[in-house]
Amino acid sequence: MNIKSLTAHKKIIEAKGGMKVPVVFHVSDDLMPGEETIQELVDIASDEHVFHHIAALSDVHSKKGRKNPTGTAVATKRYILPQTMDTAPNCGMRLIKTPFGGDDLDEKQVDKLFSELIKVIPTTTYMGSRVSYDTVMDVCRRGSRAILDRFGIVSNETDFTFKNGNFFDEIPTEKDIFNSIPKTFLRIAQLRLGILGAAGNHFLDLMKVSDISDNDLAEKFGIKKGQYLFLMHTGSGMFGQYASYFYTPKIKEHRSQKIVLELGRRSFLKKNNPIHEQLRHEIPIWKNKKEYYPIDSESELGRMYITAHRASANHGFANRAILTNNLQKAINKVLGKDISLPLVYDMPHGHVGEEEHYGEKVWLHRNGATRANGPQRMKGTKFYEETGEPIFIPSSMATPFYFGVGTDENESTFFSASHGTGKSKEKRGETPQNRAELIEKMKKNKVKLFNARSRQIIDQDSSHYKNVEEVIEGMVENKIIKVVAKMQPVAVLMA
Repeated sequence: MNIKSLTAHKKIIEAKGGMKVPVVFHVSDDLMPGEETIQELVDIASDEHVFHHIAALSDVHSKKGRKNPTGTAVATKRYILPQTMDTAPNCGMRLIKTPFGGDDLDEKQVDKLFSELIKVIPTTTYMGSRVSYDTVMDVCRRGSRAILDRFGIVSNETDFTFKNGNFFDEIPTEKDIFNSIPKTFLRIAQLRLGILGAAGNHFLDLMKVSDISDNDLAEKFGIKKGQYLFLMHTGSGMFGQYASYFYTPKIKEHRSQKIVLELGRRSFLKKNNPIHEQLRHEIPIWKNKKEYYPIDSESELGRMYITAHRASANHGFANRAILTNNLQKAINKVLGKDISLPLVYDMPHGHVGEEEHYGEKVWLHRNGATRANGPQRMKGTKFYEETGEPIFIPSSMATPFYFGVGTDENESTFFSASHGTGKSKEKRGETPQNRAELIEKMKKNKVKLFNARSRQIIDQDSSHYKNVEEVIEGMVENKIIKVVAKMQPVAVLMA
């Protein structure tokens, strides 16, 4: 590939041959992805529907069974490309403040608290906080506000949530939902809220602020040096996956996914409906094509996809709302203190939405990438028009987490940011070979690891991740982020 360096932290592959647009990498030489990932980016840049350029962020990397790498922002005109997106919509993170700081929490209290959290923040379970069918439907239509009302949770968290916790600008009817999502999937959703999940690196981390980079911004967010905060990473779970994959020609599926998707298709798709027939025949055909499956956003199929995407994505907000409520109850129980846990922000890093870029209205596909608007693009929001949009950059379980805000000079990424440092091409430093070695390494780094029963847990070790300091340096140079604070992990709950 003829990769041209623009700056120390930005590179480009110009549009040549079959490419319709260039690929712009927002990375240093050391953070460049491997050849497989680069080829996948060239492939998506060759699609006839893509607009302006493909933005590859610092955590860009390939994922097994996916056509488009994680850590990308892809814009299209009119047509939506569901294969650019990963698993469930609205996988995301929320940063949660606590009133604790300094020496308020000792080692024994942390142990006791996380022993309780293992019970109320489940990772692998078939049933979470069971809700009624009507509640599932209400969450589909109204997002996190529906679940807050259902559980009687007194909270203003929707003020501090992306799009106020609802992907719909206009609340759809129940008929709209029924016309877009099989009832089989809605029944599954009744059982799948209040689960952290075991997918990849979903986690609940207790962090402590070690450094403030911008005192004015930190004060606006109510963040102080020495303060404890929680960072939560999870999404819309199985319901989001099924509702998304229903419209997506996925290269590979787990056996359980195939079964549930087939049940959904048989119960939903009618033979006398031309749109249903189109979906039934096109999905298998496009699975093995090199090109990306396009859905016309102005067609009936497009409206169905958008409704399914937004409705299931709303369950990501609801899921994190329930888990935060469970977190608060656990703290009150273990520490004997009646506290509140205000949000800094709740931000998805997997979603498709309409935005304006380079003077055009486009569909922006962020896959493993967050929106990162500066103050100008956040005008009209209640809390962020002075600061810019909050950005979270975690790394491995034992390395620092950075909190920052978006800038007004970041059009090159379509005002997007990476959702972490991402996996490195090559392992860095000492690599644990088993869970016992991982726990010992975490102890040396003064980070407590809880649960951690998954066979893949050692893949979350710091040796598998990119250098967080180099990532942040590039994001600052590219004017993607303005750093507010740096935090150190204290305790981690993971599958």
